[in-house]
Amino acid sequence: MILVERSAHVMAPVEAVWGVVQRAEQLPAWLAGVRAAEVLSGEGFGRRQLVQAGRGAAHEAEVIAYQEPTLIGWRERAKGAGARAEARTEIYVQLTPDEEESGTIVRLIVVRWPAGPVKAALLRLGLRRVGADLEDSLARLTDLAAVG
Repeated sequence: MILVERSAHVMAPVEAVWGVVQRAEQLPAWLAGVRAAEVLSGEGFGRRQLVQAGRGAAHEAEVIAYQEPTLIGWRERAKGAGARAEARTEIYVQLTPDEEESGTIVRLIVVRWPAGPVKAALLRLGLRRVGADLEDSLARLTDLAAVG
């Protein structure tokens, strides 16, 4: 398992940030590396969505954590020819009200279970880029939530 986490303070109330992060259609606007996203079925916990990465790969994802308005998480599984069933990625967005600063602390967490030791080694080499992508995502989310 490989875990990467970043957090930031957003000068917007939890409800405004939640309004952005809980909508699959908003993912391309704030989550680095996502080109398109759409809901396939359902709402809240168990919702199924299609997430298309910037590099062209598409993943079906299922919402596995949902506590309105503070937590959403989804699991993407590798699909297609040659995909290994154990390869998966989980993404969590945790929101904590910060009354002292009149805003929200946003925590982004990416957990990856690579398909084998070679993929694990390659993922570890790219950890710095994953962290930079999360920081970029937080900056975008800050801008979107502030606009409302």
